[in-house]
Amino acid sequence: MRQALDVRRSGVLLHPTSLPGPGAPGHLGAEAVRFCDFLCAAGFSVWQTLPLNPRDETGSPYRSASVFAIDPTLIDPADACAAGDPAHLSSFVAAQHYWLPDYALYMALRQEHRRPWYEWPPGLRNREPRALEAAGKRHAERIHAIYRRQYRCHRAWSQLLEQAHQRGIRLFGDLAFFVAYDSADVWAQRPLFQIDGQGRMTANTGVPPDYFSAGGQLWGMPHYDWTAMRANGWQWWIERLRRQLALFDLVRLDHFRGLVAAWQVPMDSPDAATGQWAPGPGAALLAGLAAALGPLPLVAEDLGQITADVDQLRHRAGLAGMRVMQFAFGGGADNVHLSHNHVPQTVVYSGTHDNNTLVGWWTEDCSDAVQQHARDYLGGPADVPAALRREVLASVAQLAVLPMQDLLGLGAGARMNRPGTAVGNWSWRLDRVPDDGHTSAEYRSLNQLYGRLVPG
Repeated sequence: MRQALDVRRSGVLLHPTSLPGPGAPGHLGAEAVRFCDFLCAAGFSVWQTLPLNPRDETGSPYRSASVFAIDPTLIDPADACAAGDPAHLSSFVAAQHYWLPDYALYMALRQEHRRPWYEWPPGLRNREPRALEAAGKRHAERIHAIYRRQYRCHRAWSQLLEQAHQRGIRLFGDLAFFVAYDSADVWAQRPLFQIDGQGRMTANTGVPPDYFSAGGQLWGMPHYDWTAMRANGWQWWIERLRRQLALFDLVRLDHFRGLVAAWQVPMDSPDAATGQWAPGPGAALLAGLAAALGPLPLVAEDLGQITADVDQLRHRAGLAGMRVMQFAFGGGADNVHLSHNHVPQTVVYSGTHDNNTLVGWWTEDCSDAVQQHARDYLGGPADVPAALRREVLASVAQLAVLPMQDLLGLGAGARMNRPGTAVGNWSWRLDRVPDDGHTSAEYRSLNQLYGRLVPG
C-alpha cells in the first residue's frame, strides 16, 4: 500500500485530535472510522494527518516528548480493551526495544521530578547506569503502565489502518524534522545532538525572517550532530523512519531543506534574524535510509526559502515536492505554486496546517493586488475559495489535498495553527463528520471530473 503517488489521487488533511466526539481531543474510535467512510463516499483515497506523537503543553504534535511514541490521549475512552494478553504486550515491547524502555523511564522520571531532564540530578541527567537501574526499579509499575498505554495506541492505530485499507484509503503521516529539547529522544541519545556536557543546547534552531514572522522563528530545539549520526550509521534516523513506515503508507518529511542546510542561531540571540545556514547531511542520509528500508515513500516539504541545491537533492532522491495555492498569487507567472507550473510528481494543497483557511485567507489576509491576481487567474469567479478548491483538484499534481476546514468552506476561526504564536493553536474540532450525503456527492463528482477516483 506504500505507493500513494502511483495514480492520481485526492486526500483530506485532518489530524485525529480534530475528530468530533465526546471529550477532548478527538480519538481513534468510531468517529475515525466514520471519517474513513466519508472519505470513501466522497471519492478521496488519502487521509493525511499531523504527527501522531504526544503533544506538548500547547497541544503541538511537532514538539513532542517522543518522536516514536503515539499520543495516548488518542485512545478511545469507550475502548474497554486493556492491553490484550501478556504475550502480545511482551511481543510489542520487544519489537519496540529501540525507543520504548527509554521513553517509559523518561516519562516516569519526568512525572517524579516535574522538571526537564537537563535539570534532573546528575546521575539521571547523564544516564549513569546505577542511577538508571535504581530508577527503573523504583518506577517499575509506572513503566509497565506506559508500556500498556503505548500498546493500546499501537493496537488502535493498527485497527484504523486496516479499516482504512479495506476502504481503499491510504494514510499519510508527517515526520517533524527537529525534536524537542526536553524529550526522551534527546535524553536517551544525547551524543547525537549538539548538547554540551551539562546538558545544555549549544545552538538554537529556527527559520530566518519569512512570510510568517518578521524576526524569524526560534524553535528552541537542538541541532543534530551530523558527524556523530553518520558515524553511527544513521541508526537513529533509520529506526525513526522504520517506525513511521509501520504506521503510514506515505510520510511527509517536514523542513526538507534542513537536509541541505538548517538555520542555526546563537543561544543568546533574542530572535532568529542573526542566524546562519549550517550544512546538513544531504544525500548521505537519504542513501542510508534507502539502503536500510528500501524505496522511500516520502514527500518533501519544500516550502519557504528553497535554493537550487534543495531542489537538486529532492530530484536526485526522486521525492515529490509540495505546492500551496495560497502562495500562488501576487507575483509573476513563474511562481511555482500557480497551477500552470505544477508537475505530476507533486502534492498540491489549498493550504497547510500552518496557513489560514482558504476563506479566512481570502477575507482577512489578501491584499487588493493578490485578490485581483487570483480573480484574473481563475477567470473572475464569484466564489474564489470554491474556485481554488476546484483548482487544487484539477491540478496535474498526482496527489491533491484539501484541509478539512477548506473542504467545508470554514472561516478563520477554524484555523489549526498560527506559526510564531504559543497559545490558541491545535485545538480546532470538527463538529461532525458530514453525513447528509450532499457534501460527499459534491466531492465525489469533482474527484470523478478531475480523474481522481481510484477504482476499488
